[in-house]
Amino acid sequence: MAHDDHNAQADHGTHADHKAHTDHSGHAELFRQLFWINLLLAIPVVLFSAMVQDWLGFNLSFPGSSWIPPVVGTVIFFWGGRPFFTMAVPEIRNRQPGMMLLIALAITVAFLASLASTFGIGSLDFWWELATLIVVMLLGHWQEMKAVGQARGALAALAELLPDEAERVVDDDVETVRIADLVTGDVVVVRPGARVPADGTIAQGSASMDESTITGESAPVRRTEGDRVVAGTVATDGSLRVEVTAVGDDTALAGIQRMVTQAQESRSGARKLADRAAQALFYIALGSAAVTFMAHAVQGDFSTGIVRAVTVLVIACPHALGLAIPLVIAISTAKSAQAGVLVKDVLALESMRSISSVLFDKTGTLTEGTHTLGEVAPLEDWNEERVLALAAAVERDSEHPIGRAVVTAASERGLAVPDASDVDTLPGKGVVGTVDGDRVGVGGRSMLRQLDIEAPEATDEVRERWESEGSPALYVTVGGAVVGLFTTHDPVRITSRATVDALHRQGISVALITGDSQAVADRVARELGIDDVFAEVLPQDKDSAVERLQSGGGKVAMVGDGVNDAPALARADVGIAIGAGTDVAMEAAGVVLASSDPRGVLGIVALSHASHRKMIQNLVWATAYNALAIPVAAGVFSGIGFTLNPAAAAIAMSLSTIVVALNAQLLRRVDLSHDALAPATAAAVPPRPLKDHPEGAASPA
Repeated sequence: MAHDDHNAQADHGTHADHKAHTDHSGHAELFRQLFWINLLLAIPVVLFSAMVQDWLGFNLSFPGSSWIPPVVGTVIFFWGGRPFFTMAVPEIRNRQPGMMLLIALAITVAFLASLASTFGIGSLDFWWELATLIVVMLLGHWQEMKAVGQARGALAALAELLPDEAERVVDDDVETVRIADLVTGDVVVVRPGARVPADGTIAQGSASMDESTITGESAPVRRTEGDRVVAGTVATDGSLRVEVTAVGDDTALAGIQRMVTQAQESRSGARKLADRAAQALFYIALGSAAVTFMAHAVQGDFSTGIVRAVTVLVIACPHALGLAIPLVIAISTAKSAQAGVLVKDVLALESMRSISSVLFDKTGTLTEGTHTLGEVAPLEDWNEERVLALAAAVERDSEHPIGRAVVTAASERGLAVPDASDVDTLPGKGVVGTVDGDRVGVGGRSMLRQLDIEAPEATDEVRERWESEGSPALYVTVGGAVVGLFTTHDPVRITSRATVDALHRQGISVALITGDSQAVADRVARELGIDDVFAEVLPQDKDSAVERLQSGGGKVAMVGDGVNDAPALARADVGIAIGAGTDVAMEAAGVVLASSDPRGVLGIVALSHASHRKMIQNLVWATAYNALAIPVAAGVFSGIGFTLNPAAAAIAMSLSTIVVALNAQLLRRVDLSHDALAPATAAAVPPRPLKDHPEGAASPA
């Protein structure tokens, strides 16, 4: 059915480089093992280094001891350095040289210089430097990958929500099976306190369900027979029998995991900037190392030139720059998913901080979306039961909230609903069908205009009264004449006013769009303090309202149910599908709110601002670090006795990366709970001066 309020229902290489660097599944454990083993191997290399013994004033030698540093150092180079060479290969293959190639070059130069010295070419005692350099690099990467792994831990946490086993009903018995063995159509038992093993429909029983893992809402929701339940949610009381409708990758939980992964791998504008900067830094580091070596080589000081060139290569590795953005994205998208805010496109999250207007679809977004039948006003010679039965006949197969309300009311009253045929939907206006040979229509005034039917004056008074109360008036016609009208009630959400007020406090204007009449829309807008109203808008015309708001030069976020709002969601700078629940496949939206609470929009705004601040802080830190570190490593300040060796450079590089990781971790402190964002009892904020729109498109509230 389509009533007047029908709106209730719509550069590869660089990326591959960073994806390889930030996808650390299992790498943290690898680097941990390599660090401890190579640390033990490095001890004899350092102890038997002639340079170290001279510095510390001791002598530790025996026949053949001079070969300990080169032999063990070679083992450390090939074994401890192996992951760096392995990760450098994709950078070379993709022609996108980056941080791993710089490390590989640095330790290779150090190895070759040490090897040459061992065989009498030069006098550089560099084995202990090579060993400590590799050990420190392994330690830095271990800690870095631990940080990234923690940022992506939400995905692992989601996977752990599923139980290992399920109780499947077979005939009159219950058997325990692995959840991988479940198929659609199976019936499973969910006992009090247990998690639902797969998506399904309750076949028997009722329970309060903890759905916080999906929606972020902490309050349990009562589910009864016929309701859908989602894998990973908990039956806090009561026992259920659930018929499985989706398993494995088809479950809502799997969809959420895919969505979070997609967002973490997508590239924001800031990430593209960081990628380009990291790319440029490789060539800057390589050029600086070459110039540093040549500056010393022309003076005949090859040993110092090699040491400082290696130091430059190590200290300039763009680890901090490479992690500055991906780590923030990983943490913010994972945290938002835990709060029921599913970011599909990280560009949408990035854009939300600069939004100037939010356009809300009314039904199901600012209102509960649960229509119930109100008054029925039959005309002369008709009664309520007959009018309602005819309306239910053409609405029998409707998925629209108003249609369901009519059918439910007819069923509750025990009415005999006749069959309807040739049912046609009039998008955004109503529905018509044939009942007992007569064409029966149900819809608003726009349907009457399309069918060229005049509403009797006797209906005006009751229509105006209903609309002044914020309820729509729907007409029932038979054979081209109005025989009665009815209204439905869709209460405003108690959190809608708090959401509007919170947006106003941030300087964001709020608009409402609906297919309802102007009077109904204005009534809701006045109650909520909304700035602008677009009323009597057909579903296919909603994107025009978005375009009108954008014409003022600001960015617009559209909040709708993702069904008939799809064009408007796609047109908006940020499309937000709300109340998705288990439906996470809303292609038109950049962000999906699993909960129906409009305060989720405030969470997106808060997270957008917080993540942007962290991105900027990390980029500034990484840029400032490299601007200072490269000259120091090159020996620019050697005149005042301030120099670095490669091991110290590796420590500095690792510390800079840890600073970025710790700063990104602070995003975890952002409170995205609805009550923290806007308590439902928050004081109202008067709306700003209302904008006027051309007649027919919108009116001030």
